[in-house]
Amino acid sequence: MPCKDGGKERWWVNLIVICLDSFRQDHVSCYHDGRAAFNDVPCCQTPNIDAFAQGCVVFENAYPCGLPTIPVRYELMTGMFGLPYRGWEPLSPSDKSLAELLRSEGYICGIVSDNYHYFRPYWRTASMNYHRGFHSYLWVRGQEYDAYASNPPRRKVDDYVNEHYPPEWRERVAQFLANTDDFTDERHFFPAQVVELAIDWLKRNRPHRKVFLWLDSFDPHEPWDPPPSFDTYTDPAYKGPRLILPMGGNAADWATPEQIRFLRGLYAGECAFVDHCLGGLFDALKDLGYLDDSIVVLLADHGHPLADHGKFLKGTDRLYSELLKVPFMIYAPNLMPRRTKALVQFPDLLPTLLELLGMANLADLCTGKSFAAVLRGETDTHRRAVICGYHEAVDRCIRDETWSYIVRPDGQPDELYNLADDPKETRNLIDEYPEEARRLARQFGRLWFRRPPTDVKGVQGRYELL
Repeated sequence: MPCKDGGKERWWVNLIVICLDSFRQDHVSCYHDGRAAFNDVPCCQTPNIDAFAQGCVVFENAYPCGLPTIPVRYELMTGMFGLPYRGWEPLSPSDKSLAELLRSEGYICGIVSDNYHYFRPYWRTASMNYHRGFHSYLWVRGQEYDAYASNPPRRKVDDYVNEHYPPEWRERVAQFLANTDDFTDERHFFPAQVVELAIDWLKRNRPHRKVFLWLDSFDPHEPWDPPPSFDTYTDPAYKGPRLILPMGGNAADWATPEQIRFLRGLYAGECAFVDHCLGGLFDALKDLGYLDDSIVVLLADHGHPLADHGKFLKGTDRLYSELLKVPFMIYAPNLMPRRTKALVQFPDLLPTLLELLGMANLADLCTGKSFAAVLRGETDTHRRAVICGYHEAVDRCIRDETWSYIVRPDGQPDELYNLADDPKETRNLIDEYPEEARRLARQFGRLWFRRPPTDVKGVQGRYELL
């Protein structure tokens, strides 16, 4: 799609996608207007994302469909709905990813990431293959439980767990500590490494006529261990263990209220540090001229429950705003910056980008639908409702701008929340307004609500923790 500048028509030729992992929308300052997500934790500050957002179309209601990490990237990179067909799987031979499409159109494509799920072996397949189609792929090793360091950690695991952590969780903490024992400076931490590599790649590839970069930062994904200068959201009087890794289940069963607050503070510090690192990237985009001829997308794959409803981690039953609502903003030269409440889902992103890049004829390959008209300011509506969930689980969340309906397994009560009156989703109104739940459910056919025959307990563990 051409844009106008001083009467001269030109094309937005470059594309830069910044994908963050587990970044809650209510931890980005420009979304929460100075309101803290929790009464007992300082408000997270993200000045660099806020400044970038001032030049963007900022979406308040952009949602994943299939969860979590890899299913989300399938949707983003292919423009296809994974739910209800696909779970945590590599690209199939018939899938066409954004990198493959752009490469065929003459783009130089690069991915820079510390998300080890891109190359980590899994029990169903040798490895993921989401770097397919990229000319260059640069990995930063050692995140989370990446099998990077084989030596025992120099730090004491007992300082990072409490008495409730079983051996398998202690092993996960030990692996992360061993991976990061040598971090003595901010530039050693993962988001700083990712941004530094991305800036170098952008510099080296600026001579190319058409460039596509996918920057994928695993932070602020757990474990949460920000550098000391950003560990400012926790209570300085706290004397307990440095719990950098929350466990699943009911948080009250394994953590004290003070420890829960401490974990929330670590997460806020991690978010603030990611924002700090992105500041260098935004400066580089300006200095290198990419903001003159590029589309830049910043988003998160999903949020992260912080015991808002009693539990940490991204379990299949935690389909509330703390998991589903994410920062999502798009910059392009001469797009009028504004905020929109339009409902979009992640499979809609790729056909939108293709249209903006002048390749709308390729968008027919996608099941998502372009929201370019929203970006142009022609409308503030896109979808009537969105649906979210895990392929292996029964739970589904259907929501529009006002209502959120959560479908539960047989024997459990469904839930309905008015997001306008009750954004924290504390009052289940399913009995008072059953017609709203029925209205939302009718937006999607039966296939979306199939009952899988497999036992889905421990989905988070199978995906993220094995």
